[in-house]
Amino acid sequence: MWANQRAKNVAFDVFAVVLAVLDVWLVIPEEAPGYSLWLSGVAVAAMVLRRYVPFVAVLVTVPGFLTGWSQLAAMIALGTLARRRGWNWQLVVGSLLVFMCYFIRWPLTEFFALTWREHVLHVIWGVIVAGMPVAIGLLISARQELSRRIRELASSREREKALYAETVRAAERTKLAREMHDVVSHQVTLIAMQAGALQVAAPDEQSKASATTIRELSTRTLEELRTLVGVLRSGDAADSTQPGVSELTELIRNFRDEAVPVALDVKAEPSRLPRQVSQAVYRTVQEALTNVRKHATGARASVRVTEARDTLVVEVRNGRAGKGKRQPSLPSGGHGLVGLRERAGLLGGTFSAGPTSEGGFRVSATYPLAG
Repeated sequence: MWANQRAKNVAFDVFAVVLAVLDVWLVIPEEAPGYSLWLSGVAVAAMVLRRYVPFVAVLVTVPGFLTGWSQLAAMIALGTLARRRGWNWQLVVGSLLVFMCYFIRWPLTEFFALTWREHVLHVIWGVIVAGMPVAIGLLISARQELSRRIRELASSREREKALYAETVRAAERTKLAREMHDVVSHQVTLIAMQAGALQVAAPDEQSKASATTIRELSTRTLEELRTLVGVLRSGDAADSTQPGVSELTELIRNFRDEAVPVALDVKAEPSRLPRQVSQAVYRTVQEALTNVRKHATGARASVRVTEARDTLVVEVRNGRAGKGKRQPSLPSGGHGLVGLRERAGLLGGTFSAGPTSEGGFRVSATYPLAG
């Protein structure tokens, strides 16, 4: 309950009212005039107003303090005014009124009958009575402001840590981009150059066609690699440079040969697809066909991309590997399907992959088109 701010406010209001009632009840004389009792009661009731209209609460307690016995009620209202409004003209007026209520004695005949020593003593105590709640209220206000500044400072430090972490990540991206450029780009360039030389010196048309395909694939790989390196260096997404569904025909053309017969069926309008979904479909087909070439050489493969209302479904199937067409195994990190699953999850879709009853393999992903 104490963690609830509203409950705390109610508890403080009840405490203030009880304290003000005790202050009046314990000192009130038996022969007290009726008006002073009523004004003191009104001053006590003003405790419930101090949180909303503190200056009005101070004004309401003044008559009861001057003619009655509601001193603590006036001090509590003045302290609330100092805490909520700070140092302004209302606090100055309220402090002067509380001071005058203590300094002036009621009825006035008693006030004028006092000696100068008693007046000086009342001035001192009047300053204390008016100054103490003001000091406490301003102190509480300053403490709250300090706490707020400390929270802002902590939040600022968290932002600085996040910015520092982003700087570190940017440095790591730059380093990774440099390594990719120095190692991968160099090797792929050599492959393209060797393929070009083989294309010129090929003894037959089949070798020349293979060399041409290798050179085209190497050139495209270099282009995509340069794009990725630029993304790593700048930290931008650069999604517009990535291939999508409209490039599937070219992708299938590069894969389709006697080793991997591929059939493509696209029932979707590429221009209406979200850019990220289109790119995800391309990468899904690319990874699936790469796995077919590596692990099921000679198997027939089919690619289907279907748009159904608010979803896009891509499915890649292949049959059994062809007999007598086994090729040397290629290196595999085992992260391709994991990456496709993560990509589908980030886009709010689903991903599944596994063997079929015919002995082949099936890769399927569903991507939402809305939201």
